[in-house]
Amino acid sequence: MFQPREQFQPRAKYAIELGGTTLSVDRVIDILRRQWPLIASIVGTALGLVVIYLLVATPMFTANARILMDTRQTQVLDKDSGMSNALIDTGFVDSQVEILQSDDLILSVVRRLKLIEDPDFNGSNPGLPALVVGKLMSLFGSDGPPSKERIERAVVEGVQRNLKVERVLTTYVLSVSYRSPNPDKAALVANAVSDAYIVGALEAKYQSTKRAGEWLQQRSAELREQATASDRAVQTFKAQNNIVGTSRGLMSEQQLTDVNTQLVTARAATSEAKARLDRIEALLDKDLVQPTVTDALNNTVITRLRAQYLDLQAQYADWSTRYGKTHQAAVNLANRMEELRKSMSDEVRRIADAYRSEYEIAKSREKALEDNLNNLVSQAGSTSQAQVKLRDLESAADTYRNLYNSFLEKLQSATQNQSFPISESRIISTAVKPDKKSSPKSMLALVGGLFGGLCFGFGAAFARELLSDVLRSPSDVEDLLGVKCLGVLPDIRQLGKATDSAAADVAISNYVVDHPFSRFAETLRNIKVSIDVARLQRDVKVIGILSSLPKEGKTTVSANFAHLTALTGHRTLLIDGDLHTRSLTRELAPYAKSGLVEALKDPRSFGYHIQRSKESGLDFLPSFVASRMVNSADVIASKSMADLLAVVREEYEYIIIDLAPVMPVSDAKAVSHLVDAMVYVIEWGRTSRNALQESMASSEGIQKKVLGAVLNRANPKMLKRIEAYKGSHYGSYYVEGA
Repeated sequence: MFQPREQFQPRAKYAIELGGTTLSVDRVIDILRRQWPLIASIVGTALGLVVIYLLVATPMFTANARILMDTRQTQVLDKDSGMSNALIDTGFVDSQVEILQSDDLILSVVRRLKLIEDPDFNGSNPGLPALVVGKLMSLFGSDGPPSKERIERAVVEGVQRNLKVERVLTTYVLSVSYRSPNPDKAALVANAVSDAYIVGALEAKYQSTKRAGEWLQQRSAELREQATASDRAVQTFKAQNNIVGTSRGLMSEQQLTDVNTQLVTARAATSEAKARLDRIEALLDKDLVQPTVTDALNNTVITRLRAQYLDLQAQYADWSTRYGKTHQAAVNLANRMEELRKSMSDEVRRIADAYRSEYEIAKSREKALEDNLNNLVSQAGSTSQAQVKLRDLESAADTYRNLYNSFLEKLQSATQNQSFPISESRIISTAVKPDKKSSPKSMLALVGGLFGGLCFGFGAAFARELLSDVLRSPSDVEDLLGVKCLGVLPDIRQLGKATDSAAADVAISNYVVDHPFSRFAETLRNIKVSIDVARLQRDVKVIGILSSLPKEGKTTVSANFAHLTALTGHRTLLIDGDLHTRSLTRELAPYAKSGLVEALKDPRSFGYHIQRSKESGLDFLPSFVASRMVNSADVIASKSMADLLAVVREEYEYIIIDLAPVMPVSDAKAVSHLVDAMVYVIEWGRTSRNALQESMASSEGIQKKVLGAVLNRANPKMLKRIEAYKGSHYGSYYVEGA
């Protein structure tokens, strides 16, 4: 696929990659300018729905009561307990939330307040939705009039739907909120639920404490007898088996531990001695003069001998060079060097003997400790069964003693709590009648509608842009093709609405003649300026106007650009190079009987086929063929065409060729080598990115010759909205015609 040229790549300072698309700040702003009507309509729709909801929704009032889980109240009789024992488990607090919403507690509130007789609760005064649902249920069968139990269950469910119990952040405070259309009933139900919870907690605690006290008293007596019997069994067993214990455990176990520790240390010492011996034996066969060997030994004697050896070696090398190796002085140095080598070898063997002696001693100590450990293990095996039985007895005795102490303590605590019941909860905030509704919250709903509308609007706008496969801005062209966008041409086809089709085509083709100060004409001047700048560096006379697909307005651009160039006083030739449709000829010279094909036969006589415009002085070479040519690409790229262009180069300053579209036919690709520069016409909001990439990638010659691209047929209203940031005076220089 065609890759954009690097020199034209835009460089956005702040941009992100999203699905293969680069979103820069400038592009986001452009999208918002183009799509603000869509965003505004979605935001307006969202706000309208919110307003309708606020008008039809029933106002609800919420009353709130708060309950504190305070364990300090339960510590009144326990004088020895500190404040650290008063912490409550998080799961316990969450359990209280479920209790406050339980069916039994809500049922007690319903019965105490007689809510089944209240029309707001028993369904005798239902709203329109409830009435419709009730009628529908009756159509599918009913068991007759509802019983009292069913009515109570329905009222309980209704209260639970409007009741909200939650923990306040990470505190021990529970918030009890009830919603109702009646503010008095909201406060009444919230307080009733809180009171029922406190009363229920006191009653449950009293009953559980009473039952626990009776059971603990009976169980404590049994555990006291079992603990006494277990202690007596332990003492009897020790006396029968002569088991003596110390503060660190049994004496045999203490000895085993000490010997085992010594054995581990001895094995480590043996391994270390063996490693040193292996290392020194490995060095015996190496050259002791090498620095790596000397550094490995790390022995001061060997280091000193090696230093002497190196000094003699240097002196020997000097003298042998001067006097020869057979000189007596050189021979003496060689003998002394050999003696030093022998001394280093003797020193290494002495070190090896020392390491071997250490290794033998370590092995002997390890063997002695192993024998001692085996003896102790064999002695301990004879008493292992007795120790196992003793541990079982001691474990049972400790268990019974701990259980007895624990149950005795709990019995005393239960006795106190039974005589002085205190709840672990208390009401710290009573619900009062709310003075304003809690829902719907008008301001929050409006803000949410506005925010949601903006989110959906932005999402729809970006989805519409990013999922769109067309180009609408110069940055889109430069990002995709890597060429400079020379301008955006507004759509001028509206001129033909009040006239016939032929007259409209002529008016559009001569638009710059009738409206020289329009935006359309100024954009074409920008194209001419870009061509003139390119002419400063190279010869640019033959300019091809092409597009990817038919009906993109390339013919209109070619005609108007040629008229504009001729109006500036330059000799300009316009050639209809589209031998397939010849639309330019039908617009400018519909009655021509000869043209390009005839001029190719005799390039020097091309002037006989030229038709000149009276308004602008433009010379036009039409295309006249009796039927569509099968070899149009060969004709347009032939040597005759090259000769014709060579002839007209001498006569004209600007030669503009209206070429056939790139994708349907190959004419533009074939003639690209004869053209100095090309201007690519892209229909605004219609030409797809894939079509542009495919057409550009299909010819390397077109890629090299494209000077720039122009967006054609842009919606004037959309352009005005997009360019609003340029100020109200931006278009004051343009004079558009009707």
